[in-house]
Amino acid sequence: MNILIVEDEIDLGSIVRDYLNSNGFNCTLVHDADSGLEKIQQESWDLIVLDVMLPSKTGSINGLRLCQEVRNNTNTPVIIMSARIEETDRLLGFELGADDYICKPFSPRELVARVKAILKRVNPELPTQDFQLIKESLTAMYGANKVELTLIEYRILKTLSARPNTIISRDDLMRNAYSDHRIVSDRTMDSHITKLRKKLLPLTDKEIIHSVYGAGYKFQISDK
Repeated sequence: MNILIVEDEIDLGSIVRDYLNSNGFNCTLVHDADSGLEKIQQESWDLIVLDVMLPSKTGSINGLRLCQEVRNNTNTPVIIMSARIEETDRLLGFELGADDYICKPFSPRELVARVKAILKRVNPELPTQDFQLIKESLTAMYGANKVELTLIEYRILKTLSARPNTIISRDDLMRNAYSDHRIVSDRTMDSHITKLRKKLLPLTDKEIIHSVYGAGYKFQISDK
């Protein structure tokens, strides 16, 4: 499960990232609102954790604006973490679309519990934490088994697994797989999927990537 953390306090952000990583999540940490907006616009996330008072190079965006940007364009859950504890601040966060609001200082264990609760609530059919994608090493894991991926394969699998049980078109897979916006044929994408399926065989005897005739592919860990 891929989580974006937007927190300008470097030490706190690193603690949150490391604690979530140790609990089976794959986290990316950025430290300003502009970087957060870029990540939100360019990649798919299972959940976003963000601070309210964030620095911005342009001065035109903060944590609340980021929350609003997410809610206007996706259904991705958002947890706001903030030192602002007044009821009006919390209510504003919820009005802008936050799923939860946690006040600093907080226990990392409490944050993990809230993350798990929200992910379970928004999609009870999400694959278990036995399946993981590790960005830093371009690897996929299921239980104790691990396989290495190419960058393109990682991006394809990340796009599929970010929206489990949902049909993803070849066009969407292509856009997320190639950062240079090159034109890629359906046959090329089908070839990538075929190779990816073979590469994933050591992970589990269950089928992971399912073809949907005429529509695309979907990620679903189910019995063959």
